[in-house]
Amino acid sequence: MTTTQFDNVALTTQANVYFDGKCVSHSFRLADGTQKSVGVVLPAELTFNTGAAEIMECVGGACEYRLKGSDQWLRSQAGERFEIPANSSFDIRVSEAYHYICHYA
Repeated sequence: MTTTQFDNVALTTQANVYFDGKCVSHSFRLADGTQKSVGVVLPAELTFNTGAAEIMECVGGACEYRLKGSDQWLRSQAGERFEIPANSSFDIRVSEAYHYICHYA
């Protein structure tokens, strides 16, 4: 099931802009203190590094991703999630806008 809304959040209004605007997100905190971000990756092939473990939830579009240490590209589309370990990285290929929620573990 795809997440469609978060209630009672504190939103950071300054956007996080990465890769010359190919990825733009906004961070927010839920009432219980949980930190998340929502954003979009525009068509590109990029590499992201992680500090904390992350769960990427696709809420629109699609992407292909490859976790650090793997040669295999996997597809994620609306309603699907993939996990990235802490202190790691992943490659992402996007051919149409990929809308996501990043859940920090």
